[in-house]
Amino acid sequence: MSTKEKIKEEVEVSVEEGHLNEIVLFNDEVNTFDHVIETLVHVCHHSYEQAEQCSLLVHYKGKCTVKTGVYEELESQCGQLLKAGLSAEIV
Repeated sequence: MSTKEKIKEEVEVSVEEGHLNEIVLFNDEVNTFDHVIETLVHVCHHSYEQAEQCSLLVHYKGKCTVKTGVYEELESQCGQLLKAGLSAEIV
């Protein structure tokens, strides 16, 4: 692969990544840690440890990005988080 082709490939990857959105989960005073963890495992396919870390970040920092991807893929997952009573949005 020539240097020019490599640079073009890197630019294309950067442009594609630039269109990614995030699901941000917000802290609330309603949901338990267990409920948040179980929901993240089920909806976002996190490992238990990853979900636990996200729940702690949400608790102490007020919010946490729990999933990154293209909007169309995140829309359903964000809706499921909302239906489970969590506070989330796609940014």
